[in-house]
Order: sequence, then structure tokens, then C-alpha cells
Amino acid sequence: MFLRRFARPSSLMMMAKVKETTGIVGLEVVPNAREVLIDLYNKTLTEIQRVPEDEGYRKAVESFTRHRLSVCEQEEDWESIEKKLGCGQVEELIEEARDELKLIDKMIEWDPWGVPDDYECEVVENDAPVPKHVPLHRPGPLPEEFYKTLEAVMGGKLDGAPKKDEPVIPATSQST
Repeated sequence: MFLRRFARPSSLMMMAKVKETTGIVGLEVVPNAREVLIDLYNKTLTEIQRVPEDEGYRKAVESFTRHRLSVCEQEEDWESIEKKLGCGQVEELIEEARDELKLIDKMIEWDPWGVPDDYECEVVENDAPVPKHVPLHRPGPLPEEFYKTLEAVMGGKLDGAPKKDEPVIPATSQST
């Protein structure tokens, strides 16, 4: 009723388009997706400060998060954000941002950059015996048929196969 009395039809047309569905089962529409994304990206930029400054993970997260945050701050509606970022729907971006926040916590817990400077990694050369604590991942022998087929293909011995310099002519069906 309020809109009928005070709003002109032209001003109604200027209102943001409302998304009805994501088209993805289990992923509901977030009506205030822009605000949610801005909040999540700001939290991500705060949390990533806990990761050492020179780590590649931190640099990558900061880079793409700053870019996405700037797009969300510049654009007003979800369609523009989706189009400019080109990374899926805003609801998917929200899920990704939430997952990134969880991953930051896990990375801090796992501390993959905490390898001491004096740590020496054991290197196994090609002919060196493999230490007992290292599992051997060697494939089993191939069936004899494989070697026969390979020999036939390499030697051009397969029946019906074109010779090395012979052009391949596709078979045509002849109707009588």
C-alpha cells in the first residue's frame, strides 16, 4: 500500500532486482549477500594476519580477498558482483569465504610453515636402496597380452591397421 501511494512506477523500476533462486540444490538465496560478503572478506583479512607475512598462502589469500572486497564495495547489486568477479553466484562466494576462514584456522593449527631452518630432508637417489619406513609403490607386472598388443602396434602387425605411410580412409557404408 505504501509503495502505491508514494512511489512512482519509475522509481520502482530502479529498485534492485531480487534473486528468487540459486538453481543449486541446498544453496539458499542470501538477500543481503553483498553485506555478508563484505563482512566475511574483512574478517578474512583480519584472520590471515595470524599467518607469517612471507608465506605464499597468506599472500594469495590477501590478494584475492582484497580484490573481491573492492568489487563488493564498488558494486551495489548481486548481478554486478557476480559478473565482475566471474567466480560463481554470490551465495557460492559466501560459502567459499566461510570455508576460507575455517581453512585459515586449520592452517594455523597445522603450522606447515613451522619447519625448522636446520631440518634436513632425506633424499633418495634413483639407485639408492629405499629406507624401510618408506612404502614402495611399484605397480605390478602388466599382463602378457599388453606386451603382445604393444609389439603388434609398434611393428604395424595388427590386421586391418594402416601401414606407417598409408593414408587412413574412413569406411563408408555401401547400400545395395
